[in-house]
This record gives sequence, C-alpha cells and structure tokens, in this order.
Amino acid sequence: MNIQLPVPQILRDAIERVGLSALDRERSRELARSEVRELVSCGIGRLRVPESAGGHGLDWVQTTEVLVELAAQDSNIPQVLRGHFAVQEDLLWRSGAAIGSAPEAGPVVQRWLARLVAGELVGNAWTEPGRGGFHQSGTVVSETAHGHVVNGVKYYTTGAIFADWLDVTARDAAGNELAVLVRRDQPGVEIDDDWDGFGQRTTGSGTARLTDAVVEEAELRGLSDRFPYQTALYQHFLLIVLAGVAEAAARDAAALLHVRSRTFSHANTRTPRTDPQLLQAVGEVDAVAALARAQVLATAASLDAAFAERGSASDAQIEAANAVELATGRAQVALHRPVLEAVTRIFDVLGASGVSQSRSLDRHWRNARTVTSHNPWVYKARIAGDHRVNGTEPVRLWSVGEPDAAGESVAADVQNLIQTIDPTS
Repeated sequence: MNIQLPVPQILRDAIERVGLSALDRERSRELARSEVRELVSCGIGRLRVPESAGGHGLDWVQTTEVLVELAAQDSNIPQVLRGHFAVQEDLLWRSGAAIGSAPEAGPVVQRWLARLVAGELVGNAWTEPGRGGFHQSGTVVSETAHGHVVNGVKYYTTGAIFADWLDVTARDAAGNELAVLVRRDQPGVEIDDDWDGFGQRTTGSGTARLTDAVVEEAELRGLSDRFPYQTALYQHFLLIVLAGVAEAAARDAAALLHVRSRTFSHANTRTPRTDPQLLQAVGEVDAVAALARAQVLATAASLDAAFAERGSASDAQIEAANAVELATGRAQVALHRPVLEAVTRIFDVLGASGVSQSRSLDRHWRNARTVTSHNPWVYKARIAGDHRVNGTEPVRLWSVGEPDAAGESVAADVQNLIQTIDPTS
C-alpha cells in the first residue's frame, strides 16, 4: 500500500510479519495464535485507547488504515479483532473521554482500559445456532447463591478461541437482553474450532459452549445501553476485510506478473509484464482495491462522526448511528460485486499457472465471498432504498435464527426486536 501507518514501527513490523506466514497458514489451516499474540503485545488491541491511558489514541480513519493493511497481509486477523474493538468502543463511549485525553470514568471502565493496555483480548459470542436468538437470546444469565452464571451455546464466535474474554449476548430471568463479559479461562467455557466455511478459515469462528460460566456483577450490561452504532461497527470490520482482500489480490497479481516469463505466441509482447492487455487486467484490480479502500475510509469517517455525538442529546446520537448504519450498508452493496469480480481477474493475468494450489490464489475469492455472505447485502440494498424513497430508519440492532411460531411474520418479529432492545426507535 505504501502508506505511512500512524502507529509505532514495532507494530508496523509485526503487521508485516503476519504476511510472511499467511500463505503457509492458509494451506495448513493453522490458526494464527502466535501472530495474534504478537500483534496484541505490540499494541493492535489498544489503537483507540487514549494515549494518556497507554493506548495509541487513533480515530476511526486512522484505525481503519492500520486494519486494512493488516487485512492485506492476512484477511482473517482483523475479523478476529472485531469483537475486541466493539468492547473497546463501548468503554470509550462510556468514559466520555475524547481520544487523546484522559478518560473520565468509573472504576469498571478504568479497570477495563487497563486490561486492554496490558494486552488482554476480547472475542465475540453473539450468534446462536439454529433456532436460537431470532429475537431473544437462547443463552441465559441466572443468579445463584454464589453469583451470576451464564448458560448457552454460541456459533460464529469470531476470535473467541484466541481471547481472554468473551463478549456474550444473553437474556436474564426477566427477558432483558444483556451483553456480558465472561472470562475465557474458566471450567465453564469450552470453545471448538469447528468453523467449516470455505473462506476466512482461520478466524476461530467456531462453537462456544457456556455451562454455569461465572459472570461478575460488574460485567453485566444492557445490550441497548451500549454505544448505539455497534452493529454498524461490526459491519465496518467486514468491509475492512473486503478492502484488504482486494489489496492483497492486486499485490499478488502485480508481483507474479512481474516475474512471469512464459507467454503465448499470440500475445502482444514477448514479455508478460509489458503486455498491455495483462497490464490492463492488473490495473482493473488495482482500481477496485483503491475504490474499496476509499469507501471503507469514508465509512470510518462516519464512525468518527457518530463517536463525536456521545455527549449529545439522544436524538443526535441516534441520527448519527443511523448514518453509520446506512453508510456501512451502502458500502457493502457497492463493493461486493466489484471486489468479487476483481479477485477473479488475477487468473486472467496468470493463466493456468495461477490456479496452482501451492499459491492458493483462490483464497482471495473464497475470503471475499465468505465476508460478503455475512449480513446479506440484498437486505442492505432494500434498507437503503427504503430510506431514500420513504425516509425509513434502518434497523440498527438485529438478530438471526428461526422464527418462534409458524405463521408469525418476519416484519412483526423485526418490530418486536426493535421494541425489545432499542426502545428509542
């Protein structure tokens, strides 16, 4: 990318080293345990923590620049980190602290900021398999004589297998939706690396089983009490991954064409790297990579605008959160086709030798296709159109699963979800 990342050299070097082992890990489906831990120790997990608290104090545009470069080295790892950054964002939202200034918060937030600075990592555990979680979590927090415990099964627990903590959605006995932070290293937490997707294979997105896992009182929080653009932030990380995949495809196409010597007798030149048609193909991939990067930086700017409203009235906060939701949705709609098409152009550049399994160039398409399958773009296009035509606000917090009752309309379920966990809508 040839950009100057706004982080210390030690972290830049760690990001570059991730790329050196990414292909081997892809071929062997080896989780990047040591790589993730090195990145965390070098500061990847505290990018937005204020400098005065031991972080790097970056805004979302700067943070996104760092994470897109990381995604270009290994697209799995930024996705590993998205639950961590969501928790970090909520801490900053609760602290009321401007980035770069000292946090003004209670002991819980202060303690958590210290944990992040010390290198503790949070993984995601929101989605439930099958019927669970359509408009109410199947995972339950109960109060016992010895304190609170949580029981349930989660899937797509991205990053959880690498983490020290799990960010778990659950409901209490009264049916309130909660976000609870659960220590990973306790007997009641079991995580399987059983994600079997054909792309993004090393994100650690398997199954988490919680059996009377202990939850401290201070780690219980209402889901709708968290920062209001949380689902948009999760989507932003998938866009970061998509931009990184496009950059990686452009990089690989250019590097391999530059050293290619075999050509066809009916080619335009005797040297592939000077063939205008092949250069055009690489240029098309390069242009899409630039487009994706510009788009994701634009959505990052909308995140910064939403964060800036944290001290404002609730109406202003919701308006900014809606803007982020629409921005990330539009970006998903706009980018999915160009990126998927661009990552196939690499094979037009390299011919049959490009399909060698030793190069695993198909991983770019597989990874992009997997990322664009999350939170389907067809719904995002409809939501954007409904907003443009009718001024309808986007749904900012949603769930996935099987409807509870036969014949119950999806629209009624969605409205129920909004009223249950987002009463401001």
